[in-house]
Amino acid sequence: MVLPTGVYRADHVGSFLRPAALLSVREKVATKQLPSSDLHALEDRCIADVVKKQLAAGLRSITDGEFRRAYFHLDFLQHFSGVSIQGQTGTIRPHGFSPPVLAVTGKLGHPAPIQVADFKFLEKHIGSAAASTKVCIPSPTMVHFRGGRASIDIAAYPDLDPFFVDLAKVYQDELAALYTAGCRFVQLDDTNLAYLCDPEMRKAAVERNEDLDALPRRYAELINAAIGARPKDMKIGIHLCRGNYRSKWFASGGYEPVAEVLFKELNVDAYFLEYDDARSGDFEPLRHLPEHKVVVLGLMSSKKNTLDDKAEIIERLGQAAAKCKGGLDQLCLSHQCGFSSTAEGNELTEEEQWAKVRLEVEIAKEVWGDDISK
Repeated sequence: MVLPTGVYRADHVGSFLRPAALLSVREKVATKQLPSSDLHALEDRCIADVVKKQLAAGLRSITDGEFRRAYFHLDFLQHFSGVSIQGQTGTIRPHGFSPPVLAVTGKLGHPAPIQVADFKFLEKHIGSAAASTKVCIPSPTMVHFRGGRASIDIAAYPDLDPFFVDLAKVYQDELAALYTAGCRFVQLDDTNLAYLCDPEMRKAAVERNEDLDALPRRYAELINAAIGARPKDMKIGIHLCRGNYRSKWFASGGYEPVAEVLFKELNVDAYFLEYDDARSGDFEPLRHLPEHKVVVLGLMSSKKNTLDDKAEIIERLGQAAAKCKGGLDQLCLSHQCGFSSTAEGNELTEEEQWAKVRLEVEIAKEVWGDDISK
């Protein structure tokens, strides 16, 4: 099969370890020791450099490493009107730190494009390379799941149906702006469908009075509405994340509780699924994958500083392919998550990170051939 535009046999989730200088300046800006202009200028230089490093490592799906963010989701979502972030988002947190809390405090709106300027900057630095720009944004479910009804102002939204309509609309506006700017691939980062696979998190959702049978379908409807107005040549991927903070994870459990909704009802083109260890269960849920869609299997680990076992990764690719109607043609390879979903990053060095990426590209070429775009 032909891979969707923007998806590659050797792919990645999006974030990379921040250079030490960038972390230092971000901290000083957050504590008012330096102006924000100093941070933006350094981000520009670091992003230009990480583009070169991705290309040199053999990747062809290029991101800005999320270098302009402290959190993968909050730095984006706070630009919507009606969204409030309570707690500090810009500093480096100690171990055990509780992340800031998102709340909906008014009617949702999209006053201006959020990622367009960053997309254009990235495009300029990719230049004529045989690669494409990937824009990573948090899934719209991130505005609802963690707080549920209690985090949404009842005066603004006494009924949640208009809330979901408005939430889909702000995403439609952002995707439209990105498409006009030339973007053709967007990845939605979603922890919540994966969290609904975890027994303890399912229990907590029930305690918030959520209907576990209805919620995955409600989220699929929300995401479908958010992406439904996109032109046909704009492709959408979704990454299901089980938590990625300083090499720690937060959720476990196989994909079976959400598999049918995920694969049959969610109108995305590609899935980036965590499968780096036993926490993610077996490959049986892949039997629901339609023949026209692809899964980027996160078999490799961004949490460990050691190289993955090449033979084991290839063997597991074969095991997963046996569950797919289209076999290996429906699969690609990546690490289970990014290397730095928050500014702190996982517990490995930049050298170890790039060695892991190079190994991934090497494996992909051995399995699918030299052209990782086919």
